Amino acid sequence: MEAYEPMTSFGADAAEVYDDELRGDETETVACLEQLARGGPALELAIGTGRIALPLAARGIRVDGIDLSADMVAKLRAKPGGDAVQVTMGDFADVAVAGSYRLIYIVFNTLYNLLSQAEQVRCFENVAAHLDDDGVFLVEASVPSDLYRLRNDQYVDAEAIDVASVTFDVGRHDPVTQTLDETHVVLSPAGVRLYPIVTRYVWPSELDLMARIAGLRLVERWAGWNREQFTSTSSRHVSVYGR
Repeated sequence: MEAYEPMTSFGADAAEVYDDELRGDETETVACLEQLARGGPALELAIGTGRIALPLAARGIRVDGIDLSADMVAKLRAKPGGDAVQVTMGDFADVAVAGSYRLIYIVFNTLYNLLSQAEQVRCFENVAAHLDDDGVFLVEASVPSDLYRLRNDQYVDAEAIDVASVTFDVGRHDPVTQTLDETHVVLSPAGVRLYPIVTRYVWPSELDLMARIAGLRLVERWAGWNREQFTSTSSRHVSVYGR
């Protein structure tokens, strides 16, 4: 996508609507992270509006965060408990924080926002440098095999239709670079709104190799937050890495 910058996807417009549609598995997400944190502290990469960090902190875990978007962090700060979360502003690939953590995590495909393999490997290496000796790094992401069913590597899907608006997902897939260019187009009486995003997806096996480069190894892999068995038909994975 020409002239694309990551902040294009996480500015004021995106922050305004980011929490409008939750996935519905936030409670299970937080419960699993609490178990893995074992009392904390925890670090969330791309903490955003805090929809995972804040309920995790409410369970007694100290949660710090990293984020690139001042607009997203402003939404976090406006929520109850948001002022108590320490957030470092910057690229989460660099993990520019002091100290170490028992749990570092990144959820909802957000690792895919790093647009090159080199950046993704650097993220793993920096995470490893900030993990306690018995700490773990958790990555939740979709399994990219579904992308290969796209029509001619380009598609237009109707995501949502109601009397007040229509939302389309317009995308282009490049299997060579493992990138997906998407724009969510919202048509309503207020006009046309565009929400573009570019991602670089990663196969689970590629993630495992990135972990090995960083001196980590796969400890667990599940198909969901309730530790469902990961199989060849799983559409997403929750992968846990340790030393």
